[in-house]
Order: sequence, then structure tokens, then C-alpha cells
Amino acid sequence: MARFEMHNSENATMGGETRADVFRDMGLMYATGRGCPVDLVSAHKWLNIAAIKGCDRAAELRADLAQTMSKIQLAEALRAAREWMTMH
Repeated sequence: MARFEMHNSENATMGGETRADVFRDMGLMYATGRGCPVDLVSAHKWLNIAAIKGCDRAAELRADLAQTMSKIQLAEALRAAREWMTMH
């Protein structure tokens, strides 16, 4: 599986449309530490973006992940996703 970098997320397109599964995979990468340190805030951020873009599985994973996070972490993740969506 390809490794994704957060700064390359704007390139997650195919055919001109952003692919929700790419963002889901990024969320899973950060949640599991596959090729990077585990980062639950980043994982939630990318799963949230994937869910917003229509990935039902990402919404399920995001809900599961949220149960393991503090309120501060959740607020940070939601803020990061909102900021990313505003910029892109």
C-alpha cells in the first residue's frame, strides 16, 4: 500500500474528483501506525474528511476511534478537519 503524507493530501484526486477512500486509507495509516507514528488526532481528521466525502466505512471507523480519544483530542481533530475542508 502506498504511504500518504499529510502535505500531499491535496493530490488525492483521480479523474478530477477527490476520492474518499484515499482519505480513509490515510486515517487508517495514522490509526495503526503503518509507516508512521500512531496519531489518533490525524487518524480522526482523515476519517472525518472521508466520511464527509461519502465513505460510510470511514464514518464507522471514526466513531470507533472517537470512543478511545479524549475530548481535547476530539476537539483538535474536528478543528483540523474543518480547517482542511475550508482550505480545500
